[in-house]
Order: sequence, then C-alpha cells, then structure tokens
Amino acid sequence: MDTSNLPTPVAEYLSANHTELFEVTETLVGYDTQNPPGRTVEVVEWLEDVLEEPPLAVERCEIDPEKPNLIATLPGRTERTLCFNGHLDTVPFDGSDWTHDPLGERDGERIYGRGATDMKGAVAVMLQVGLAYARTETEPPVTLQFAFVSDEETGGDAGLATLLERTEFDPDACVVGETTARNGRHSVSVADRGNIWLTLEATGTAAHGSRPMIGENAIDRLSDAIEQLRRDFGQRELSVDPSMDVIIEESVAFYEPEAGAEAARRLYRYPTINLGVIEGGTAINTVPASACASVDIRLTAGVDTREALGGIRNCLSEMDGIEITDISWTRGSYEPLGSPIVEASARAAEHVVDDRVYRRSATGGGDAKVLRHEGIPTVEFGFGTQTAHGTDEYTTTEALVRNAISYGTLPVLYEQFTSTDG
Repeated sequence: MDTSNLPTPVAEYLSANHTELFEVTETLVGYDTQNPPGRTVEVVEWLEDVLEEPPLAVERCEIDPEKPNLIATLPGRTERTLCFNGHLDTVPFDGSDWTHDPLGERDGERIYGRGATDMKGAVAVMLQVGLAYARTETEPPVTLQFAFVSDEETGGDAGLATLLERTEFDPDACVVGETTARNGRHSVSVADRGNIWLTLEATGTAAHGSRPMIGENAIDRLSDAIEQLRRDFGQRELSVDPSMDVIIEESVAFYEPEAGAEAARRLYRYPTINLGVIEGGTAINTVPASACASVDIRLTAGVDTREALGGIRNCLSEMDGIEITDISWTRGSYEPLGSPIVEASARAAEHVVDDRVYRRSATGGGDAKVLRHEGIPTVEFGFGTQTAHGTDEYTTTEALVRNAISYGTLPVLYEQFTSTDG
C-alpha cells in the first residue's frame, strides 16, 4: 500500500495503531443503535470523550436528545474544509438468526456485528485519522471536519438535516464513508438516483366469488395498472443530462460482471419499477371492492422529475378505477467527473488497490444526495464487504487498514487537486 502522500508522522501513527483501530471498531459496533428507535446518545457520549484532544474542537447538535449528532473540527493550513461524514445508526437485527454476536465479535480477520460495514467501521477509521493528525501535532493541509450523525437509515430529520438547519455546517467537500466495493471491484460513488414513491388505489364492485362476472375485481384492476406502468412508462428511455454519460458508462462497467451489460445499462437508461407492497380483498370467496399498492420508481440523476411525474400520470390516466392517492419523490444528484473531491478520492483509493477504481452512480441514495443538493460536492467512498443490512454483517481488518491509509491521504490529495483546479 502506497503511503507516500501521507505525512510521515500520520503514516507512522496509523501503522503503529492497527490494533487500536480494530478495537475501536468493535467498541462502536457494541453500541446498540438500531433504527428504529435509533438511539445514539451513548455512542455520541463515548465519541465526545475520545475526541477530547487538542486542537480538535467538538460540538454536539441535536433536535432529539436521544439522537444527537457530533462535529469535530481540526484546523488546517487553509480555511478550505474537507468533511468526513458517517452515520451512527443501523438497521435492526434479529440476534437469533446470527451465528456471531450482532453487537460485536472478532473472528480472525473479520469483525462481525450490525453496522460493522454500514458504517461503524468507516466511522472508526475517521476517528483514527482525526486522532492521528491531532496526536502527532500534524497540521493538515486543509481544515478537517468529522460529522457523525444519527437517523440516516430511516431518512429521519434528527441527523444530517438537523446539522444543515441548525448549524453553520458548510464544508467545501465531503466524503461519506459508505462501502463502495463489490465482489473485489472498487469504486467511488459520485452520483445517486432519485426516487418516486407512489400509492395506487383501485376501486371495484364487490360480488360473490362464485359469480365474478357481475362484479369488478379491484385487484385485477390494480394488477393491470401496474403492468401498464411497466409496459409504457418503464420502457421510455430517460432523458439524461449529457454530463452523466461517462458516469453511466463507468456504472455499467462496474455492475456488468454480476448483472450483465444490458441489464446494467437499462438500470441507468430506463426507470426501474418495483412493486413493494400490495393489499386487497377480504375473503377468498368475495370479489374485492378495493386494493392498493406501493410502487418504488427510480430515476437516474439528471432526469427532470416533473417530466417523469407527468409521464406516470398520463400512463395511468385512462385506467378505470385507478387513483394515485399519495406521492413523494427525491431528485437524484451527481458530482461531475473532474471535480477535485472525485479525483482526489479515486486517487486515494488507487494508493491501496492495484485494480481499476470506477467512478460510478449508486443505485439508491442517502446522505450524499442531500449534501449535493445543498451545494456541497460529495462522494461516497469506503472499503468493506457486501454484508450491509444482512445476517452476520462483518468488515475485515484489511478493509479497515485500506480505509485508514486512503482517508489519511485524502486531505493531501484534495488540497493538490483544488490547487490545480483553482
């Protein structure tokens, strides 16, 4: 692994403290922060104690006392600020399904537990990098911020939204520590897709199940509407901003080994439509008079959401007994290739792996999307495993060390690319 861009004291500190990094990861995983309810107050208090290191300045921000957020700031040689962002909450788990302790267990080169790869491992690395600069009295080339937030997994308002609304949080660039590696392929995520969530309701006419011809089956109507949505709207190629073309091509190349080239291309060139929930009917021998469905539609960054919504409504406008009763959406976002934070992150990854580093779009979206819409250039970047949200979730000691070197190097590379860009 190439540590040539790391300041020597920082490189030596990180190299000498691998064991501490692994132990910090286990400690963080040991805090139960399942969301719901998403209680992060104990882990934030622990982080506050650890971060009491001059010249780090620590600030807590909260709207919900059970879900506080923490910002640690380390002054650099310039006022330009690079932020490392990680969320402290996790998805729930059922411990009876696990073969390892969901609140932390080391087994050889693996550290198991809910949140190990999503994303307490990355938070441990961010903490370690901040302490490496502070304890070695190494002034970073840019001001560093570490934003540890709650309430990400359910998209709640107590986390990043609170920081943006109640503080002067406005870094020049941000790295979100989500795992962006899959099946041995490495990447920096520079975009995410938008979503439109629909509730469709169908009405019909009840009748006895032995005489279905005298009724109108609401479930059948709903099924026809969803099929119409897939045949019509789902087959319309998206009008994507040309600046997304190269990102889409790298995204296709990244997912092609597991999805196939054509399926990966459709993922970004066409809407995806997922029927997530369907409800209807009261008895097997009754023609249902009502039914409803929840539908998840995803759109590539750069697509006009208003145009998409109009297309969906037109597609369903002629369907008898069908009404859209609820609708919510988010817009996708992207950071252009060539942006200093994109190029610095890709270069940092290349310091620790020999393979290609793809600059691609995520298939979903999280806090990175919010930050970009606030005008903060943001990428997702982290090494880990594909076990996020799964049973026996784990990260590896190799992934943690790779993250430590790449995150430690990133401030130097970011300063170099911003200087070149300027």
